[in-house]
Amino acid sequence: MKFLKIPFLLIWRIWFYVLMFSTILLMLPFLLILTSHEKYYPVFWKMIRAWAYVLVYGMGFRLKISKEQEILRNQSYMFIANHASLLDPWVMIILSKNPIVFVGKKELVKIPIFGFFYKKVVIMVDRDSGKSRKRVYEMAKKKLRGGTSIGIFPEGLVPTENIALAPFKNGAFSLAIEHQIPIVPQVYYDCKRYFSWDFFKGGPGTFRVKQFQFIPTKGLSMDDKKQLKEQCYSLVSSELLSDKKYMEDTNREGNDKEFASPL
Repeated sequence: MKFLKIPFLLIWRIWFYVLMFSTILLMLPFLLILTSHEKYYPVFWKMIRAWAYVLVYGMGFRLKISKEQEILRNQSYMFIANHASLLDPWVMIILSKNPIVFVGKKELVKIPIFGFFYKKVVIMVDRDSGKSRKRVYEMAKKKLRGGTSIGIFPEGLVPTENIALAPFKNGAFSLAIEHQIPIVPQVYYDCKRYFSWDFFKGGPGTFRVKQFQFIPTKGLSMDDKKQLKEQCYSLVSSELLSDKKYMEDTNREGNDKEFASPL
């Protein structure tokens, strides 16, 4: 039965890229205008949120969202979440009516058409370059002045599927402390199981998402960065490790069942 599903999974996966690039082409005139100047970013964000709904629901997914605290309009936040799927950024976009600017990998610029707009609206970082990391701080400061939030997947990568949660990098927590903005931790339980980078697994289903109580940073200094990072890691990690469905997928046959340490 498993082998009979493979052709359908491949067609379904291909449909994602057809859906993504066809909608980009439809939005092209608006994208060219709305990415031409920063003043258009709030309108651009509304269009991108609509696009996120098209991609997530167009793939046959639904969202089941639990929130311990709601975000306020015109307030800047640092959004963080675990990263295991190509759809993770779109889920984060759906969860916030407030505009978010993502800090993302420069490699995605190479994707045709998508990369052209990606470099216009994302703060790109080369993690091997100190100069690039410094530029991230400068650009984030500029964006936050306008009430925009920042979105970062602090693992800095999509970990292999046997890893429950990779160690967090410092960037999100340094930025949150420097700009004294609250951290909004989110957990995505099902994105890896239904739409990971493995083309031979997954399928339509419901993404369970949890948004935790915000973690304040007012009054914190860079001396508190390590403790803040460990607090956030422990919160997200404990939630994932205690979720039976997430761990069954993480431990599925073929994985070596080694898990990352936060240290």
